[in-house]
Order: sequence, then structure tokens, then C-alpha cells
Amino acid sequence: MSFIETARATAMPDGRLRLSHGPIDMIVTAEGPEAAVRAAYHRAQAAFLPLLNRLVEELPRLRSAEGPDLSGPVARRMQAATERFRPTFVTPMAAVAGAGADHVLAAMLQPGHGLTRAHVNNGGDIALWTSGMPLRLAICEDPVTGAAGARAEIGPDSGIGGIATSGWQGRSHSLGIADAVTVLARDAASADAAATLIANAIDLPGHPAVTRERACDIAPDSDLGDRMVVTGVAPLCDRQIAQALDAGEAVAQDYLDRGLILSACLAVQCARRIVGGAIAPVAGLTAQKTKDLTDA
Repeated sequence: MSFIETARATAMPDGRLRLSHGPIDMIVTAEGPEAAVRAAYHRAQAAFLPLLNRLVEELPRLRSAEGPDLSGPVARRMQAATERFRPTFVTPMAAVAGAGADHVLAAMLQPGHGLTRAHVNNGGDIALWTSGMPLRLAICEDPVTGAAGARAEIGPDSGIGGIATSGWQGRSHSLGIADAVTVLARDAASADAAATLIANAIDLPGHPAVTRERACDIAPDSDLGDRMVVTGVAPLCDRQIAQALDAGEAVAQDYLDRGLILSACLAVQCARRIVGGAIAPVAGLTAQKTKDLTDA
């Protein structure tokens, strides 16, 4: 995989803004009067340009579950989000994509911004805001095929400001066997951390159908160190899937009860559990039929 070495901002043909630097690739969408959109994109770009370099300055601490308080604006968001889930082991890196999206969206929504809707999609972890017309999304349950089996409609009074998805086939390593865990929360950093931890909990420890390797053997700089991450999952029977989902659902329900999340959809091999009322199952929904945030 090749990365963009310098921060770049590119206007897309459909009017959205693309922000890229290293492994970060954000799609920024603003809606409203032309002047307000143009000004919001300018603020988004200004907030994004130093983002990665500031994170690199504090990378050793970001990869550690313990240590001093962080100083950079995105790093502070990461630390604040993950500390809400203590005492479970988690490093600030569990919230990196969501926190970056939150940071850019906050820059766009300064007082008097004049926008009607805005969202920042950082590799699938999304920070969002709307003043009126709801935002709609389909929830992917299979990252390989893109199949989706649930949806959510997010209005201005929903309290939802972030969406994130995690699973063993995603961009980051997982301790569990979830194909996808999608979380809706008050901000994207919280959703990011919660999705990671719920996905970790969906597991069948020691089961022969699950293959694992040490995280550090796959990625020497992984914040998971020598913990065993999932690298493959063979077909499971209904009882085994239910057992794994039971474990994840218990964690998701605890987070919901504690006010850490607003809803979650947990998926393993075509089986689904939904926690909270913001997500609804939809028979026959496909990725190609989705609108708004799915294409963001």
C-alpha cells in the first residue's frame, strides 16, 4: 500500500472535498449556501493539514494504554474517548479514525457556519451533523461483499454525532470474530472505540475454526503487542454464532446502559443482533440501494 507523503486537499467532481495524508483519506461533505460550503471546506482543510504530523509526535503514547495526558487536539479526543471504556484494555489508537473525523467536522461547524448538513467520512468512520433533513445510511454486515441488512435514519435531535464499524476483516486487527460491528454514538471517536471493543468481545476463545496470530508478528508497531488477533474464521454452526454474539451483545448492552453508545448492530456470518433503537433491520437491503452516508 502506498501512502500520500504530504497532506493534500482535492476538490472532487461531485463537489465534495477529499483530504489525504499518509494512511488518512477523508471525504468531506458540506451542504448549504455556496459561500457557507466554500468557507467550511477551507476550515476543514486548515484543520486537516497538521493532523497527521501532530499525531506522529505523540505516537508512542498513543499506542500505550497507560501514560501521561496527550497534548494534540486529535490525540486529546482519542484519549478522552477511550478512557470512557476503562478498565477494559484499550489504547487511544482505538479511536484514531473517529477522532480525526470529529476534529475536522468541529472546524467546519464553527459558530455562524451557515450549513444545513455536514459529515466527514474517515475510511468508514463518520462524524456527522444535520440541522433538519435526516441523514440515512445502510449498515454493512459483510465487508467482503458489501451486503447490508440494517439501516438508520439520523435526525437533528437524535443525539448521534458519529458512526464507526469494526471487525476482523477490517482495516485494523481484531481480537474477535465479528464480521462487522457498527456503533452509533454521540461522536465518532466514542463510536470508534466502542465498535472496536464490542468486536473484540464477539469471540469463541480457543475454537479450532478460528485462526490467530500475534499482532506484533503481523505489524511490528501494533498497539496490541503480542495479543492474538483473528486472521481467519471457518464456517460456524448456529449455536457457535449465537454464543459469540451473546458475548458481544452483553458488552454492547452495558455500553448502552452506561450512555456510552446509542445503538449497535453486531454481525457474524449472516446472523445479526441489534442493541438500541436507532438501527432497524431491513430485509433485502443492499449496499447499492443506500444513500447519503454510504456514498460519503
